[in-house]
Amino acid sequence: MSPVAIIALALILARVVTELSLSRLNRSHVYAHANEVPPAFRGMIDEATYCRSVNYTLAKGRFRDIVNVFDAIVLMAVLFSGLLPWALGKFSANFGSSVWPMAGFLFVTGIALSIAGLPFAWYAQFKIEERFGFNTTSTKTWIVDRFKGLLIAVLLGYPLLVLVLKLIEWTGASWWFWAATVVVAFQLLVLLVAPAIIMPLFNKFTPLPEGAFRERLFALAGRTGFPTRSIEVMDGSKRSRHSNAFFTGFGRFRKIVLFDTLIAQLTEPEVESVLAHEIGHYKKRHIIKMLSVSLAGVFLAFGAIAWLARQQWFYRAFGFEHQTGFAAADIVPAILLFALLAETLGFWFSPLIHIWSRHFEYEADAFARVAMGEKQSLIQALRKLSEKNLSNLTPHPLYSSFYYSHPTLLEREHALRGGM
Repeated sequence: MSPVAIIALALILARVVTELSLSRLNRSHVYAHANEVPPAFRGMIDEATYCRSVNYTLAKGRFRDIVNVFDAIVLMAVLFSGLLPWALGKFSANFGSSVWPMAGFLFVTGIALSIAGLPFAWYAQFKIEERFGFNTTSTKTWIVDRFKGLLIAVLLGYPLLVLVLKLIEWTGASWWFWAATVVVAFQLLVLLVAPAIIMPLFNKFTPLPEGAFRERLFALAGRTGFPTRSIEVMDGSKRSRHSNAFFTGFGRFRKIVLFDTLIAQLTEPEVESVLAHEIGHYKKRHIIKMLSVSLAGVFLAFGAIAWLARQQWFYRAFGFEHQTGFAAADIVPAILLFALLAETLGFWFSPLIHIWSRHFEYEADAFARVAMGEKQSLIQALRKLSEKNLSNLTPHPLYSSFYYSHPTLLEREHALRGGM
């Protein structure tokens, strides 16, 4: 095994060991507060619900450990067994090495790896979520959703892969820049049309009925300068009792979306405060900032792939023959290997990303407090959502730094109360 392969293996093993250690640390922290409702939450959540939230947290944690170990084993087997070079050779021998079959190889490999995770997704939905009263979807709906996702991937993802690989032949050494530009343009286009075309394939969206509640929310949008023509209700209860609110789209496609479960769980002022929080993300330009960083990451990723594709040591570390040309077959191994290793590398940067994300959440909360002219509605909404979703109220700080994009309930309450 080459030094590069040893480093890659060490990073994968270090990641899974860290994940298991963080999970154990978090479980111990939750167990330490499991006997009774902690003082900070008394009067906010009853003992029976708190016990259910503890059990839900522990069940998800144990299941996540199994999934993490499985994913690491599959990743190591795929990377170090020689399976990928063998599969690419067989695929090329049967279908050729032009752009279309090479895009097909990338696509089929991605689908095969996702299929390996389907049993875990099914178990999470129909065992864990079912046990704790969250699952409302049927097996038929779950299967149909997967087929719809596959169909969208075929219709959109495969042609995009073909175009990316074609750009390698068309543009030579600068292919990575043009490929990143095309991918960024594609992502922006999907963001634009998804609310009108893709999202309705999975959920039903109906306008919020006329009345005082609708006028209240439009008044909030008006006084906060949030341009929207539509407030719609999504049938989230068709699949889960978890709740949320968001806005999506750009320009005239922008719309506010409320889960029907959110409307059922919260009072009108509480829903308004949640919406004010979401508008805060828009007004503080959080979406644009995060999107900009994400799109910059696309250019960085393609630049890294282009550099790795020129490194003989990188290809040989994973059993591929290195080619120096600008044919699709020359670059495909680098694309595939980068995609497989990216999540492992990204794991170590997750605390930094979450610090940024949590800062945005505090800013959006502060915006909502000002927009509402009071803080209690949002505090009550956060409490109810934590209760209804059986959120982990006592996560270990180190665990939350790796996995939580939002501050904990107590952290958000402290910030809201301290700022007014």
